[in-house]
Amino acid sequence: MTNNRKFMLGLICSALAFSGCSDDDGYERGNWKERSVFDGIPRSSAISFTIGDKGFMGTGYDGDDYLNDFWEYDIEGDFWSQKASFPGTPRSSASSFTLNDKGYLGIGYDGDNELIDFWEYNVSSNSWTQKADFGGGLRRGAVSFGINNVGYVGTGYDGDNDRKDFWKYDANADEWSELVGFGGNKRRDATTFVLNEKVYLGTGISNGIYVDDFWEFDPKTEVWTRKLDLDEEDDYRITRSNAVSFSVNGLGYIAAGYTGGAVGTIWEYTPETDIWEEITALEATVRQDPVSFSNGSRAFVLLGRTGNLYLDDNFEIFPLEEYDEDD
Repeated sequence: MTNNRKFMLGLICSALAFSGCSDDDGYERGNWKERSVFDGIPRSSAISFTIGDKGFMGTGYDGDDYLNDFWEYDIEGDFWSQKASFPGTPRSSASSFTLNDKGYLGIGYDGDNELIDFWEYNVSSNSWTQKADFGGGLRRGAVSFGINNVGYVGTGYDGDNDRKDFWKYDANADEWSELVGFGGNKRRDATTFVLNEKVYLGTGISNGIYVDDFWEFDPKTEVWTRKLDLDEEDDYRITRSNAVSFSVNGLGYIAAGYTGGAVGTIWEYTPETDIWEEITALEATVRQDPVSFSNGSRAFVLLGRTGNLYLDDNFEIFPLEEYDEDD
């Protein structure tokens, strides 16, 4: 363990005042608690976004059918409600983001073709409106995020080639424009998280190779900065595809995914030091293609699949708690 890691762990221990907390093998940080199981059909490759204390999830694939149902999860109440179904073509591997308390969902794969359409979900009216098609053309397995009132979609697979282009969406004008300057690798099935008004992008696969570059995006300048690679340290086992990511209380997380098989490990990122640390793996079935909800102080990992087993469970992560196998 590096001096920086020991220092960070010491800060966490002091803040939480764990009497048994130490940097030896007797302490394992990160605890999971099972929450309300999803009411609908188990699935993988769905989309999700969070608005306030509500998580929204829809579309996906259940092993037989591509889906278009849409659901709301009440984070505080721990219950599910079915909402107006997505009116577009049923799909998996779509992309989504939030802007101005509205959700956006588009592109993806319908079992035969990559898709190009994009839609807006109005929470207050529980209704959908079709918007301008994605500017980058047909796409699935792309990353997406909304920040500073702008939506971004990039990378992914267009049916012939893995991509590395990025596009930004102006909701007021309902227009897409290309964003230049990303110097990373082509990829599909990568993941992003927003942390301290910046966006972090990593993981994914291209031509059968798991990519290891990791990037920070500053939306104020629209400049990408390369950070330490995901295999920079000998004990880093972060590279993967089909993972999920989120941020909680100033730290970023990459969880689950696929690397020669479904995995359940979770890695924590500290932006000030550009260092990753592994914490307690998901205390449930390992999985790829899950979704996540996070309101900044609470985070959940749910759904996904392992092999041909499609999942409907839902787990909340408490990253600063000591692992409790009985909890």
